[in-house]
Amino acid sequence: MLRAAHHVFRSLLTIFQLADSNLRQRDTGRAPAALRALTNGFSTESNSQRLAGKVAVITGAASGIGKATATEFIRNGAKVILTDVADDVGRAVAAGLGSDASYARCDVTDESQVAAAVDLAVARHGRLDVLYSNAGVAGAASPAPLASLDLADFDRVMSANARSAVACLKHAARVMAHQPGGGCVLCTGSTTGMLGGVAALPYSLSKATVVSLVRVAAEELARSGVRVNAISPHAIATPLLVRSLARVMHHPGVADEGEVKRMVETGMSELRGAVLEVEDVARAAVYLASDEAKFMTGHNLVIDGGFTAGKRIGVPAAR
Repeated sequence: MLRAAHHVFRSLLTIFQLADSNLRQRDTGRAPAALRALTNGFSTESNSQRLAGKVAVITGAASGIGKATATEFIRNGAKVILTDVADDVGRAVAAGLGSDASYARCDVTDESQVAAAVDLAVARHGRLDVLYSNAGVAGAASPAPLASLDLADFDRVMSANARSAVACLKHAARVMAHQPGGGCVLCTGSTTGMLGGVAALPYSLSKATVVSLVRVAAEELARSGVRVNAISPHAIATPLLVRSLARVMHHPGVADEGEVKRMVETGMSELRGAVLEVEDVARAAVYLASDEAKFMTGHNLVIDGGFTAGKRIGVPAAR
C-alpha cells in the first residue's frame, strides 16, 4: 500500500512539475497533456458543454441574473425556456441566443403560469432537468421602521419572491421526481436574507425564507433524486439597483448614478481587486446544474466576496 501511495505521489508530482515548467516557458500557451488529462473533468471554459442534453426553465430571464444564466446555459449545451413578464424583451433575448432558446410568459405569482412553464418544457423536450427560480421583486427601496411596515408591500414581496419559489419547487418536483435521472432546482437567495439591516425587511425576510425552503425541500426530494440548492449573491451594480439607490440616497458625495455604481462595487464589498457581476452568479448556476455537482443538495452557495464571513468589532484606536 505504501509503495502504491508513493507511486501516486510521484505521478502527481511529475504532473505539477510539468505544469510549472509550462508556466515558466510560456511558449505555446497550452498546458501539457498530463495536466489537461487531470483537469479535463473540471473545465470552466465557456465551450465545455457541461449541460449538454439538459432542458432548463429559468424565471426572470429577460434581464440581469436570469439573462446571464440563460446565456451561460445555452453556451454549455442546454436547451432553455426563458420566462418573464417583460414579453418583448424576453422574446428578443431568446431570439438572440439561437435555436436552443425560446421564450414563454410566466408571472411567478400565478401558480398556474408556473405549472404551464414546466409543462411546456416537458411537452417540447420530453423532460425537465433544471428549474431556476430566479424571478422576484425588490419592494420598497428604503428600509422602513418595523412599526411603519407596509404590510401590503410585504405581501407583494413575499408572493413574488418566496411563494413563487414554493410554486417552482412544487411543479418541478411533480415532473422531476418521476423521470429517470431526477433533476435540479435552483433558487436565488441573497446576502440580505443572511444579515439584518442590509435591506428592507420584506425583501430580507423573503430571501431568508427561500434559503430555508431550499433546506426543507432538499431533504424530502433527495429520496427522489432531485437536488435543490440556493445561490445567494451580494449586491450587484445592475442598472436597476443603481437607479433605485440613486433615488433614495442623499449622502454627501453621492451626486450621480456613476458614484452610486462605484459605491456598490467597492464600498459594499470586502474583497479588493474584484467586482461581482451577474456572470459570476450565472457560472455558479452552471456548476450547480451540472453533473459536477451531483452530490450537492440543500446548499446555499454564497457569492459575496466575504461580506457575510464576519463583522469587524469597533475597537478604539490606540493612543
